[in-house]
Amino acid sequence: MSSIPGAVADGPNRMKRGINATWWYTVSGIVFFQLVLVLVWWPVAIDRGPVAGSIVGIGGLVWTAATVPVLLRYRHRADTGSAIEGWRANLAPFVIVVIFAVAASATTGYVTFGALPVLQMLMLLNWPRGIRARVALVATAVLVATWIIDRRIAPVLDPENPRSWILVGFFSIILPIMTVLSLWWWDVIGTLDRARAAESRLGATQERLRVATDVHDLQGHHLQVIALQLELAERLLEKERPDTALEQLRLARTSVDKARQGTRDLALRFRGVPLRDEIANAVDLLRAAGTTAEATVSDDADRAPASVLGPVIRETTTNVLKHGNGRWARLSLRRESGFWRYEIANDSSDAAAGGDGSGLEGIARRVGEVGGALEVDRSRHEFTVVVTVPEEKR
Repeated sequence: MSSIPGAVADGPNRMKRGINATWWYTVSGIVFFQLVLVLVWWPVAIDRGPVAGSIVGIGGLVWTAATVPVLLRYRHRADTGSAIEGWRANLAPFVIVVIFAVAASATTGYVTFGALPVLQMLMLLNWPRGIRARVALVATAVLVATWIIDRRIAPVLDPENPRSWILVGFFSIILPIMTVLSLWWWDVIGTLDRARAAESRLGATQERLRVATDVHDLQGHHLQVIALQLELAERLLEKERPDTALEQLRLARTSVDKARQGTRDLALRFRGVPLRDEIANAVDLLRAAGTTAEATVSDDADRAPASVLGPVIRETTTNVLKHGNGRWARLSLRRESGFWRYEIANDSSDAAAGGDGSGLEGIARRVGEVGGALEVDRSRHEFTVVVTVPEEKR
């Protein structure tokens, strides 16, 4: 047994892992900066009393935790969405943030402590393209204004260290800007990932279109010729010229044979691909779609019936792309007790469970014609298709 070279996608899958790492880096960076801000605020609140210190310290942790689910929903946002889309899911976190903002501002006397949590939550909403930057600019201007107001009406934090208020203002004002830059960078990465997936789907569609065009051109030409020959034969029979009509019927039959042979040649052009190459191509296609693919193939796999298993490999790979969750897939082809066993498994999804099964029915008919069998195992987390066909006599 041998493995397909690069079965674990070094290129596309490394990119996918990098995308996931970038997303969690983005989330953790925003959360970390909010926690740092709470630590900067807490000594200031302590100076206003233990109640204020407790509200800012404990409430700040609750505020940070409330923003996490809003951040997680942002990952799969649509560019055409709106800030109020899914407002029911964001309602509870928003209410928590507002309560914290009001309590922090009331107990400390600082307007900035009330304005920033609400403005930060607004930064995490699904704003349309170009709107978020404007919201960030407005939020920054508001925070600068609240910081100046607090500086004028509030007591000096530490007379011996006037820079402490500058530190509070700096961290407070920069948070929305940092958040917007982080989310903008994630949007760029997400756009590139969607473009890569679209390119993979386009490649598969173009291949199908090419095959369909070849079949259309071949059959269309021969069918048109056959139709003309049969029409001519019909007219000759009406004119009582049976010998000439019979000759046209013979020509029509010849055209049918040519069409049949042309279709067979076209099919053999795809069937002629060695099965090791078929599985390697399937792995490449899955990798291009961002799926972690592993394949194990017998060293003598090219002796397996390619005319049967080749279309099966292509059809099952297409099913994984269409109905799988796109995280992982395993393929194998080996010989067992006079049979060839092809197996493909992938992470299950509701779409796979709810499909019409026409593709699997076609596979069952194909392998049944040669004495083979199809087995399907659908569990909560895995979808497996196993095809067994007898060895060819040599």
